[in-house]
Amino acid sequence: MNNFTYVIIDDDYNNVLKTKQIADSFQNLTFLASATNYDDAIDCILEHNPSFIFLEIDPSDKESNLSLHLINELHRYLSVVPKVFVTTKNDALSLQAFKYGVFDYLLFPIEIKELRKSIFRLEKELGVNHSTVRTSNINPNNTLVSQPTIAPNTTLNSENNNEIFQEINTIVDIPEVINVVNQDIEDEVEQENESKEVITELDNETVSETVRAIENNEVTFIQSDNQKEKPLIICVKSYGDYRYIDAKDICYLQADNNSTDIHLNTGEMITAFKTLKHFEGVLKYPFVRIHNSYILNIEYVSRIHTGNAVCHIKNTTTKLPFSKSYKENIDAIISTIASGNYIEI
Repeated sequence: MNNFTYVIIDDDYNNVLKTKQIADSFQNLTFLASATNYDDAIDCILEHNPSFIFLEIDPSDKESNLSLHLINELHRYLSVVPKVFVTTKNDALSLQAFKYGVFDYLLFPIEIKELRKSIFRLEKELGVNHSTVRTSNINPNNTLVSQPTIAPNTTLNSENNNEIFQEINTIVDIPEVINVVNQDIEDEVEQENESKEVITELDNETVSETVRAIENNEVTFIQSDNQKEKPLIICVKSYGDYRYIDAKDICYLQADNNSTDIHLNTGEMITAFKTLKHFEGVLKYPFVRIHNSYILNIEYVSRIHTGNAVCHIKNTTTKLPFSKSYKENIDAIISTIASGNYIEI
């Protein structure tokens, strides 16, 4: 089977987790990233260039601006737009979606058997596309001509072969084709060598410039242009006091009326005057809502006890309850952890 990469575009992060959980059932699908609004979605797709996209086109949060128009925007930047799998609860938009050329239309809750059909259809389409060009169908003037035909049950001998070869040779000037192919190869090699020379020259200039800057104490540190996206920093602002928190250091968030207590891996607790629902809208993976009062960073989960309905936090005695209404999110957390470097004993 072919291997495919994908991104998930959905304003509801709970739906992102559910979609990823279903896709994790297929070994040939690799998750790259997710986004919850229009601008982030465009950037996410251009950055990762996935094989296909799971796209919500009828978001509950209208400010996310997710819709079929995202497909038109992608055509402005990409010569080949990834296949689009619409994922939505609204079955009334299917006709409009297919007018935009979407590959498939999947209704929530997504069923494994339906996604399996979509994946097999995608493989079949790619297989057909790989074998559509046949040299013997084209003459030197780029017009289609009929191929030599062989009657059924005909026994081929040297005379037949000569006749067929002569007929093919009248359609395509074989020596000319060979010359064209050889010339193309030579041109590609020459271009590659020129590119290497340019890259080497640029690298030498960059190294020399960097060394000069270090010697003159003009730089204090060097960062690669290819570094990954910077980690999220949360600023808790209060009366001119700016408190900066690395999102990766947050173990969990707890609702406290109209404020939220942020619990860090150092044991410190910081209060932010925003509701837990506000944080649910701005925090992405690996933060997951597990209770009306709790959002959990799954990187700090050490134990999930489904019988007692609690999650244990690493290196602490803290146990967070999860409610039945968020049981699907707990199942998605278990599936996500199991999809990593994981051994079950």
